[in-house]
Amino acid sequence: MSIEFLLTTLIVVASPGSGVLYTLAAGLSRGARASVVAAFACTLGIIPHMAAAITGLAALLHTSAIAFQAIKYLGVAYLLYMAWQTLKEHGALKIETGNAPRSDAQVIVSGILINILNPKLSIFFFAFLPQFVNSAEPNALARMLELSGVFMAATLVIFIVYGLFAAVIRNHVTSRPKVLAWMRRTFAAAFVALGAKLALAER
Repeated sequence: MSIEFLLTTLIVVASPGSGVLYTLAAGLSRGARASVVAAFACTLGIIPHMAAAITGLAALLHTSAIAFQAIKYLGVAYLLYMAWQTLKEHGALKIETGNAPRSDAQVIVSGILINILNPKLSIFFFAFLPQFVNSAEPNALARMLELSGVFMAATLVIFIVYGLFAAVIRNHVTSRPKVLAWMRRTFAAAFVALGAKLALAER
């Protein structure tokens, strides 16, 4: 496995995006366990994109304007929904005190949707993975699966680190209403910004 692949993977995974934002919000609002569940969910959300890249479905997404636009705007709508819910104190940054806490299943579904509704991920992997695989080698598919597994492992570990850090500072945030209100507005604005960036994305 090349050092170039590992370095590129670390840079891509550690860069702030909707998955990182969601994991941070889970750690701040519901603690360490929720942040780990959110990191796991975001990692699961990568699987369809990797599968698309490996099977060539990403090529269809890349060439079909209708398919790309449909998935893109679903993703935009979901990010805007997350922003609205965050502002209304019902979404990713809802602080739970024990009454009807959000279930792991709900956290997982939201985390998966955040990543799965981003068509740029499929195209990214379509362009990213083949660079590190020699198409002439007999085990090219196995090699792509191996690299995909490494990328997912890196995603899970780095997201967990982000989430646990957020969980550590959770009490300092939740005990200060003004800080919490500022954090909600910041996270909502970040979701809107990511939605706008996705809306402007081209194939």
